[in-house]
Amino acid sequence: MLGLRLFRTNATNDGVAEVTPRLAELETDVQGLVEAHMETLLGVRFLASEYGTGPLHGGRIDSLGLDENGSPVIVEYKRGTDAGVINQGLFYLAWLMDHRAEFEHLVRDRLGVTAASQVLWSGPRLICIAGDFTRYDVHAVREHRRSIDLVRYRLFGSELLGLETVASVSGAMQVSRRARRQSVAQAVADVQGSAMAELAGAVDEVLLGLGDGVNRVERKQYRAYQRLRNFACLCPPQRTKLLVYLTVNPKDVDLVPGFTRDVSGLGHHGTGDLEVQLRTPRDVERAQDLFRASYAAA
Repeated sequence: MLGLRLFRTNATNDGVAEVTPRLAELETDVQGLVEAHMETLLGVRFLASEYGTGPLHGGRIDSLGLDENGSPVIVEYKRGTDAGVINQGLFYLAWLMDHRAEFEHLVRDRLGVTAASQVLWSGPRLICIAGDFTRYDVHAVREHRRSIDLVRYRLFGSELLGLETVASVSGAMQVSRRARRQSVAQAVADVQGSAMAELAGAVDEVLLGLGDGVNRVERKQYRAYQRLRNFACLCPPQRTKLLVYLTVNPKDVDLVPGFTRDVSGLGHHGTGDLEVQLRTPRDVERAQDLFRASYAAA
């Protein structure tokens, strides 16, 4: 984003004016903007702001939330560059893991009993939003066994906000890609046999291979593939097909009966408004442009 230049064009197309990027005047300006639109910007449902961690711990968590897969999320903000933001966030993440019942009570109060019963404690997340990060910050997150996202922000004029993921690491990404594919294939093989196992393994490898920072989150009803937010959800196989849900606007796609379907407004496991039905390896090849579009959108 630091190399991105943004221009405003007028209706007559006789000139352009560059919109200069800037930092917020105050850290709380960034926090307030993100908290007001957290689900749209981060795929995280907002729970609480400036959450106190008690007199013994003596801290205040900038924002608490719950992501699309039920993972607890801590969001910490800095106006510019701050070497302490990662350690501060990890300090709060450790507190959170020791106070699970308190967090679940908060979720129950804000989002209801069902959401509280489905909190995914295997993958708590820390999202750090700042004006910039150093190469030492990027290196540090790769040394931790926690799910951490470093997100750089910029304001453009009075109406535009830009977010750029600088680094994204999942605490569950310590296993090799080959081993992950084998484990996925084996799990499916136990239910559906070798054909569906191979197809699920191929989809898994394609989605994980779309770029750096792809995290995989296991839920009982689906498997989510995530950058800052979900871009694909793979459901357990049916008898003759796999269903993948993508974060792509169905109106931007030429829908093909039996292959793609608009499910916006329809209930289904996972997230995404575009359903892709996969029956053969050829279908996986046909779907790769859609996979890449969803990855880019996330």
